[in-house]
Order: sequence, then C-alpha cells, then structure tokens
Amino acid sequence: MVGRDAYIAVYIMTNRPYGTLYVGVTGRLAHRIWEHREGVYPGFTRRHGLKRLVWYEPHDDMTVALQREKSIKRWPRDWKINLIERDNPHWDDLYAGLA
Repeated sequence: MVGRDAYIAVYIMTNRPYGTLYVGVTGRLAHRIWEHREGVYPGFTRRHGLKRLVWYEPHDDMTVALQREKSIKRWPRDWKINLIERDNPHWDDLYAGLA
C-alpha cells in the first residue's frame, strides 16, 4: 500500500444513523468519500445527502472487492446495519480518520 487513499475498499455511506444506506467500492477511498461529501457527481448519494462514511473494509484485489460489494448489496438491510454496528456502534463518521 502506498497510502491510506491508495487501497481498494468496500464501503457504506449514510445520511444519518439508520438512514439511507449506499454500498460502494473504490480504489481511492479518501478521494471517493470526499467526492460523495462534496456532491461532485449527480446520483443516488447526492440525491439522498449521503455524506457519512460509517463502514469500510480494505481489500488487496479489486475482483474480490467487487464480489464483496455485490454480496453486501444483496443482503437484507438488517444485515448491513449489523455489519456497521459491529465495528462502529455509534455510527461515527469515519472520514476524518482516513486523512
């Protein structure tokens, strides 16, 4: 890994605890989360005001990360909430820890 922004990660964004959830994957986590927070691109996250990074999981391989993202997207909402609360029970915004 070159730096915190240079690794592949699956992540979950929300607008508030127990709010709307978005699952994504990226090769530049800090930069991608900044894009979501700034509303750089139109789409689901901007439309729903999803600016809080509440969970992420680093990966070494994009193929594995993409499969994990697809799996999590198919999970029931309760499973995603449990995944978040296992590592981040207060739904803190994890973005500050990336920089």
